[in-house]
Parts: sequence; C-alpha cells; structure tokens
Amino acid sequence: MIKIIQFIVLFYIFSIPVLGQSSTCWPSLRGNVALTGKTKVNIPENLKLQWTFNTGDIIKSSPIFCGKTIFVGSNNGFVYSISNSGELNWKFKAESSVEASPLYLHGIVYVSSNSGLLYALNAKDGKLIWKYETDGQILGSASWVYTKNKEKKLILVGSYDFFLHALDSKTGKVEWKYETDNFINGSPATSESAAIFGGCDGFLHLVAIQNGKQLAKIDIGTYIASSPAYEDGKVYFGNYDGGFYCLELKTKKSIWKYEGAGGFIGSPSIGENEIVIGSQDKNLYCFEKKTGKLKWKFPTLKKIDASPIIAGNKVVFASKDGRVYLLDLKTGKRIWSYEIGKGITATPAIVKNTLIVAGEDGNIYYFSGK
Repeated sequence: MIKIIQFIVLFYIFSIPVLGQSSTCWPSLRGNVALTGKTKVNIPENLKLQWTFNTGDIIKSSPIFCGKTIFVGSNNGFVYSISNSGELNWKFKAESSVEASPLYLHGIVYVSSNSGLLYALNAKDGKLIWKYETDGQILGSASWVYTKNKEKKLILVGSYDFFLHALDSKTGKVEWKYETDNFINGSPATSESAAIFGGCDGFLHLVAIQNGKQLAKIDIGTYIASSPAYEDGKVYFGNYDGGFYCLELKTKKSIWKYEGAGGFIGSPSIGENEIVIGSQDKNLYCFEKKTGKLKWKFPTLKKIDASPIIAGNKVVFASKDGRVYLLDLKTGKRIWSYEIGKGITATPAIVKNTLIVAGEDGNIYYFSGK
C-alpha cells in the first residue's frame, strides 16, 4: 500500500505544454518535458530503411532529432551529430560512455556521461559551452523547466550521487540540489511548478522547481528505475517488482494499480484512452487509461527495456530481441517489424514520415515512408 512518509502541502500542478515537440522535432528522450512519449505524427506503415550510420560501439543512448539533425551518444564516449542523409556533422569526445539521451533546447545540446559530467554543446559545431560535474554516474536524460516568470531556464538531471541537480541553462551554475536516499536512475517529468521522479530509494519524489524543496515523498515499496509520465494531474509509472501505477497527485493516492508483470525499466506512453509500457517479462502491455484494465499484451522474444511511443493510432517500440515493432494501438496486432540482429535498449525517435532507431550493434537506423 502506498503510504505518505512526509507531506508538504502541494500547490496546484499546472498542465504541461508539449514544449519543443513538433512533427519535425523530437527534442528529448520522451519527446516532451512531461515524458508522455506520444506524438500526433501518424507513422506510415510502409517504412523502408534508407541508411545506417555506425558509431563503432554499443548505443544505449536514445537518439533525438531536430533541425534535420540526429544527436546521440555512444558507449565509445562520443556524442554524435548526424545529418538526415546519414553524414557526420561533428562528434564530441566525452570523458566516458554516454548512455543518457541528449536534450536539444534552443540551439544547445545537453548530454550526460557515465562519469557524472553534464555537457552543454553548441548544436551547430559541437563546441563545449560548459560542463558540470556530479559525484556519481548519470544514466538518466536531462529535462528542463522555466523559472518563475520565465526569467531563466533550468536544466534538471539526476545522478547516482543521490541528488537531483538544477542548473542555469546558460552558465551551468547550480541553482539548487535535492537529495534522495539512493541512486536516481531516470529522468524527471516536469510541470510548470514541480519535478516528478522516482529513485532507487523506492519513493516517488515531488520537488518544487523554483527552490528544490520537497513537496511530497511517496513510498512505493521498491525502487523505481524508469522515468514517470505525467498528464492532467496524474502520474503513471512502473517499479522493479512489476507493479504499474496511476497516481493522482492532488490526493497522492493510487487510482489504479496493475500487478504481476515483470520489472519495468522503460517508461510508459500516454495515449487518449490507453497507457502502453514494456516489461522485462518480454511483453508490451496496453492498459485502459481510466481503469487500468489490461486491454492487450504483445509478446517478444526477450526483455523490453526501451520505452514505447504512441504515434497517432499506432505504437512503436523496440525489444532486446533485436526487433523494432509497429503495432495497432487498439488491438495490439503487428503491422510491421524490422530485425537488426542485436538487442535494442534505446527508445526510438519519431518525426514526420521518419523513424530513427539506435541499436546495440552501434548503428543508427533511419527509416522513412509515405
């Protein structure tokens, strides 16, 4: 049972605009700051591979796409900028493997490394603007919010040093830090007033973005490795014990819960009537959004650590079985799939007529259709 360990009265949680996302731009891990993992783009069914780009090492970093450019990290320690025709624009040498997905914001790419460094790079040429060091590795992608009256933008990133760090986007200067009781593995979902994230301490944390003060700390009972998704006052997330929750933030109570799946490493996608998430029990689950009733599940041959994307009336996701799948959202029936031969842990990126996939074989795969 979910129990409130510590409570500070919450102010109103504003609805979240889908900042930066469009039919031609997928600027962050889940497409937007709410981490909803959805797009209005109706991905075509006749996708064909146009080109591949090899980084020479495993890719766990989820690619992003904006301004006709792909940005992605690799385990070889480089951050890559690749054109939409498959040509290298530039690469930046980080100080260790880059597993976190980059964040594109107003001409700057923010990307973290396993050595605990967060870099701000010029998106045009890859030159370093600033870097910030935490005391632990960073596996989760950065997110961002405005401060009060939109005076400045803050970059938010969680670290294995137990802290959520909030930095001035222009300078990298620390605005505040919020301490948890264990590693922070995922990314925070944000509203205009709060950052929402889980941790390996087994709590869901709500933090005021203006000053980093705790708004609530909700006991989930086991650690939360994935990033939550937020919409209309509700947060959706899974834990490592195979429980999946819909939680109302105003009351801090569980609206519904599904139990009995495998561990959830990836994040959910929020559709109009459906919630979709992959599990380590090799299944992609689709729940009825209001009730949590299981609508369908789609089996794969290996674990699903990557997060799905709802694109119009379809679902796109990848599996450790080395395949990327396109399913009908209503029925869960397979429409299309492609096998690369190696596992896929990175979440795909979707823009108009285009699907971008990163594999553990070190390749970026660029699909398009009409």
